[in-house]
Amino acid sequence: MIAKLFDAVFGCWHSRYSFPITTRRGSSRSQAATRTGTYVVCLDCGKELPYDWKQMKIVDAPATTRAHAPALATKEAA
Repeated sequence: MIAKLFDAVFGCWHSRYSFPITTRRGSSRSQAATRTGTYVVCLDCGKELPYDWKQMKIVDAPATTRAHAPALATKEAA
């Protein structure tokens, strides 16, 4: 927990990335690749981040979850 707090305050800004890497369907996937099948790696700290080819940007998990949750709730209620 202390490590997460320290990383949030003084952590890597993820400003330099690798080229997007797409995993094969049969191979084991990293946690970042499970969402979209494609990920990039921060060249400074080594963290893997999910990448969306259609939007051509890194996907943020909490924002995506929040954006889809109200839409799903409305469909289920109707």
